[in-house]
Amino acid sequence: MRITELLQMALKTVSANWMRTLLTMLGVIIGVSSVVTLVAIGKGTSAQIAKQYENMGTNLLVVNLLNQGRATQLNYTDIMEFEQFPEIAAIAPTVSSSLNIKYDTTQESYSVLGSNERYMSILKASLNKGRFITEADLDLRTNVAVMGATVAKELFGTTDPLDKIININGFQFTVVGLLNAKGSSIGGTSADDSVIIPLTTAQRQLTMGSIRTTYIEATSKEDITKAQSTLTAFLTYKFKSSSGFRFTNQDQLLSASTEASNSLTSQLVSVACISLLVGGIGIMNIMLVTVSERTREIGIRKSIGAKRKNILLQFLFEAIVISGLGGLIGLLIGVGLAKAWPYFNPKQMTVVSFDISMYAFLFSVLVGVIFGLYPANKASKLRPIDALRTD
Repeated sequence: MRITELLQMALKTVSANWMRTLLTMLGVIIGVSSVVTLVAIGKGTSAQIAKQYENMGTNLLVVNLLNQGRATQLNYTDIMEFEQFPEIAAIAPTVSSSLNIKYDTTQESYSVLGSNERYMSILKASLNKGRFITEADLDLRTNVAVMGATVAKELFGTTDPLDKIININGFQFTVVGLLNAKGSSIGGTSADDSVIIPLTTAQRQLTMGSIRTTYIEATSKEDITKAQSTLTAFLTYKFKSSSGFRFTNQDQLLSASTEASNSLTSQLVSVACISLLVGGIGIMNIMLVTVSERTREIGIRKSIGAKRKNILLQFLFEAIVISGLGGLIGLLIGVGLAKAWPYFNPKQMTVVSFDISMYAFLFSVLVGVIFGLYPANKASKLRPIDALRTD
């Protein structure tokens, strides 16, 4: 019997009882659509993470001083001496704390970050209006502030914040600049939710403590490893120990974030695959019912010359058609959901994977083969005389 004939017979049989067929397909449909959608969301998240890190440059190195006593602390002058190394292009030491910021009758707690004039260029931020912190601001310890987009919107609404006076923990600061919205930054922080002031002012006036985090821009991506090695040797000599600091570079953060995203996606896909297996069990169950209902038909076909192989292939193809159609419908629904998802959640990007979509569809067909084999084999083993006696 040719494949085309088997396919026509299978389609005719499953369409004769389309409601039962649709319900049988449901597990496969849910499984395939879930896999396609979840993988698209996972890949979209990974792409967003990669884009965020690329926007910050590929030659960024972060040094975290663990401040385990005065012996493992560095002041601003000590840190800026790192620029003497040829593989280092720029340095931005920072201190930060969550402080109360007040304007007019509005008061909220925001991240206040003290740094120098290099911070904006190293973190690839950009000005919307006004100016950024200058070297003169650090030398004179001036009370000036540059606002992130989110802070400005929540404190000022539609009012222009430039040249306005804000109160930070009881001290008055003049807003001299406004940053463009940028989104999440390195380590999950964001300049959008921060107010940036001169580092010297933060330390002296707001007593924000010693420098813990320093952003370092290497001269090129290839020089990151060299810069890290040089600083490791320098700090180990300075602290007489290698336990007082920790390095993080862009590649490490990107790899860790992507790995976490992929791990979560894999776990969700594994759960979705259970629906495919449940769908396979449903197919096997309905095919066993079908064999029982069509016992006389099997007996008649065998009595007029149908071979065991013909009966087995007939019922196996029916199972494959049910799972294949379910997989196709699930594939279309999954792609549709993946494409529609950003409209419901504008911050979430999706990337439909053709390979994974095809694998999900082929796996649904495989489910039909595996779970359809037992009912088909059972049907092919029926003896014509016994089958014809069945009412």
